[in-house]
Amino acid sequence: MKNFGLVLGLLAASLQPVWAQVTVEVMLKQDQFLPGESLPTAVRITNRSGQTLSLGGEEDWLTFSIEAREGTVVSKTGDAPVAGEFTLDSSKMATKHVDLAPYFSLTRPGRYSIVATVRIKNWDRELTSPPKEFDIIEGAKLWEQTVGVPNAAGTNTPPEVRKYVLQQANYLKGRIGLFLRVTDSSGAKTFRVFPIGAMVSFSRPEPQIDKFSNLHVLYLNGAHTFSYTVFNPSGDLLTRETYDMPNNAHLRLQTDAEGKISVAGGVRRITANDVPAPNPATPPDDAQKPKP
Repeated sequence: MKNFGLVLGLLAASLQPVWAQVTVEVMLKQDQFLPGESLPTAVRITNRSGQTLSLGGEEDWLTFSIEAREGTVVSKTGDAPVAGEFTLDSSKMATKHVDLAPYFSLTRPGRYSIVATVRIKNWDRELTSPPKEFDIIEGAKLWEQTVGVPNAAGTNTPPEVRKYVLQQANYLKGRIGLFLRVTDSSGAKTFRVFPIGAMVSFSRPEPQIDKFSNLHVLYLNGAHTFSYTVFNPSGDLLTRETYDMPNNAHLRLQTDAEGKISVAGGVRRITANDVPAPNPATPPDDAQKPKP
């Protein structure tokens, strides 16, 4: 009887359709995001069908849907770009990466789930992934400032107004995440949400605006280390540097007579995470002299 049961089990497995041997899985590096923050999503396709699959030949070969916990479908603002034809041999896996944030209206805090659907044209079949859940959370506002965007040289029109907002969110494994949100003057339209980095819970970032309307931020990100970042009004990261705090010195931002902002009181430490990237001739962790 045991052998008969084993035979039935093997027979049932052999009768499964070939497309059941292809699986689709959605993966996220984190499960909480701020409204407007990038939503980097990976879709892993595993082929155990015994056949080589041709994928990516159609614009809609990979599609996504997002639902709120109560079953409401999140409206789409466009189709995520997933172009690029490729073949996937049997016993192989392929992963497609895409940022879904620009293509879904994820503005309200709540619990959501992503489902990916892969269309296999040759089989005339669609395969869906199990739902992958995540949360949209509200961040606490620490500071905000409106600025005018500098006009191009030779123009004399009223400047566009942007708003810088610094927010914190408590979801980085017990540490506080510091974020920059760049919006229009009313705050209704978000242009960019940038995860600046993790900061020490009891610290408070020091922001300053320079004459070019760039935002400079200095904050404590370790027991004795500070991170210094600079952003333009589009939310692009221009500078990222690390400074050590020698003998409990007080680090601060200072402005010279020409309006240039820099870090005073710390020791610059070159790291591989610097922006712009460090000069290859300068080894990381090579400390420089402290600035007065």
